[in-house]
Amino acid sequence: MLLFRWTITLLLLAAGLCFALYAGTGQLRFRQYGLLILKWTVLAALGFFGVLILDRLIE
Repeated sequence: MLLFRWTITLLLLAAGLCFALYAGTGQLRFRQYGLLILKWTVLAALGFFGVLILDRLIE
């Protein structure tokens, strides 16, 4: 559980760093990296919470 929290937190920080680099440099590749990281972070978080909900329903 703690591993997933840290992973999601670090991925969100990485996406924020990419967006900050995009704002600072204006290079589109940083925005694309940030959006890609953010998309997969949201999908991973939804999967994680889906497993938690299913666990509660089964018990």
